[in-house]
Parts: sequence; structure tokens; C-alpha cells
Amino acid sequence: MKNLLAVILFLSTLSVFAQNNSPLGRETEVAHKYRISTPVITLPQLVMDSWDDRKHTQHIELHVKRNLDNKNIIGLKFATWRLFQPMGITWWDGLLDKLETESEFYPGHVRESGIGITYQRMLWKGLFATVEVLPQFQTYMDLDGNKLGNGFKLYNSYHLGYHIAFGKKKRFFIEPQVHCQHWMFDNNAPDGFKELDDKWRRYFLFEPNIYVGVNF
Repeated sequence: MKNLLAVILFLSTLSVFAQNNSPLGRETEVAHKYRISTPVITLPQLVMDSWDDRKHTQHIELHVKRNLDNKNIIGLKFATWRLFQPMGITWWDGLLDKLETESEFYPGHVRESGIGITYQRMLWKGLFATVEVLPQFQTYMDLDGNKLGNGFKLYNSYHLGYHIAFGKKKRFFIEPQVHCQHWMFDNNAPDGFKELDDKWRRYFLFEPNIYVGVNF
């Protein structure tokens, strides 16, 4: 029932975003109508790390956005990643130390994949705020890659950053930012995974990131 409610809320929000006509019934003129972007973190892992490494998140993420006008931007977010420990271990919990000791590692991995929606609002010059809602379907696996079960998570993130465009006609851009995230309905974990998840928070604060992209 909770999963059904989450999907209904997601579809309702998407329908609101789809109503993008201007008050006068005319499309607002913008320099570029569309943009695509990805977080920088997805790039070096493709060539620098072993894909099967225990700590490899196998993170792939792509954003496709539509500029409604010079201040309002909506889009779709495609993301998949693999977790080897709970996401709710924050910086002040000794996150880096736990990565070294492997004390909070799952008895396997959790693959999370989904398609979500985003809304970005330009606040002042290049300063912006973004809200992202990402329903995710989860697959729990043991260390040998055998499937243990399925789950569902509604992953939400809130971003504050700065848009810097450059190049001919400002087609290319970078967006340094910091974001916070929290998640709901993450409650179908198998034994061993659930015990670790219950120890930690359902949010993570102040994660730095840089996105790169192109306007067209």
C-alpha cells in the first residue's frame, strides 16, 4: 500500500510539471531549450576502478532537462548504483573510518535503480536550488551475486549550487553544488541488511558534488 501511494504521488507530481504553458499561452523564449548532465563522480570510476571491487558503487546517472523559461527547469533523472553499506552513515559518524575498517559492510550488495523527476529554480544569477524525487527498485544480492530479494525506496534530494556556462554560445556548463538526501519506504531488506540499516539514519547531509553538462 505504501509503495502504491508513493507511485501515485510521483505520477501526480509529474503531471503537474507537464503543464508547462506560460500564463499567456505562449512558449517563453530561452537561449537553449534542453540540457543533459551527469555528476563528475560517474566518470573516473568507469576507467580507474575495478567494476567488481567490493567498494565500487557502479554509479551511473544521467539528467535530461527542459528549460521552461530563464528561471524554471524540469527534467528526468535516470540513476542506478550499488550500495555496499548503509547510506545513512554521515560524516560525523566516522564515515571514512568505517570505509577503512569495513565494519558496517553489508553481507552483499543492494542494487538500486529508478527514473525520477527534477525541478530546478534559478535564484540569482547562476545560483540555483533543485529538488529531485527518485522512486527506486532494489535488488539485494549476496557476495556471490545471488539474488536474495527485492525492495522499494523513494529517494529524495535537495541541492544548492551554482551554474557556470562557458564555450561558444554557452553550450557547456559545470554546476558545483552541495546536497542533502533522505529516503522513505526502505523496509524490505533481508536479515543482515536490515540490522545495519536500522542502526543508521534515513538521511545524509552536506554531500559535495559537481555536475557537467551541455545545452542544446
